[in-house]
Amino acid sequence: MEWTDSGIVLSSRPYGETGIIADVLTREHGRHLGLVRGSRSRATLQPGNGLSLTWRARLPEQLGSYVVELARARAGALMENRNRLIGLNAFCAVAGAALPERQTHAALHNVAEILLDAMTADDFAHWGPLYVRWEAGLLDALGFGLDLSQCAATGATADLIYVSPRTGRAVSGEAGAEYAKRLLSLPQFLMGKADAPDMAATRAGLKLTGHFLLERVLAPHGREMPQARLRLDALASRESD
Repeated sequence: MEWTDSGIVLSSRPYGETGIIADVLTREHGRHLGLVRGSRSRATLQPGNGLSLTWRARLPEQLGSYVVELARARAGALMENRNRLIGLNAFCAVAGAALPERQTHAALHNVAEILLDAMTADDFAHWGPLYVRWEAGLLDALGFGLDLSQCAATGATADLIYVSPRTGRAVSGEAGAEYAKRLLSLPQFLMGKADAPDMAATRAGLKLTGHFLLERVLAPHGREMPQARLRLDALASRESD
């Protein structure tokens, strides 16, 4: 068994004296683990780096081994800035906790490439909304996408400013006025609005996607929200104060 692909390093851990087990989000083969032999690959296997890789195994269900080459060096730029490091850690932790192994999500990988490149170049005000969009795409890829097409109560397509925490469907301002405290805010940048989102909108977006990640993806498998993702919430709160 052998294939070649591109991927993003999510995490790595030592194996034996010189081996490293790398957890990689690949484009065509999903989240996939493999053994990298030789300690010289440690710098290459830093979280956030982009790889060109070849995987080999005798049987498809085996761990297999990777031969890797660095394709996009991001780790240094991401780790030298505190806010970028928080974003990187949140991305890697959520992807590692939420994505099943070996399920292909090419679009999710492609958006992740855009997100991480944005993190290396811009501040949180610019890449924060993109991170929210990536989590919304993650929910959709896993079959738990938000339905923001029309109001769940009236069918209206205008003035959609809430989301039901139970159904994940949009609710209009008029229909949700009486229950506003129970509903989640719907940031308008998730509706494709052209205006640049402010920090309050990013914070609302993180709360929205975080709620459904926990309730629909993590908690049913006995998992909690990763601490790294909670630190991203804290960053959004600080920046919006």
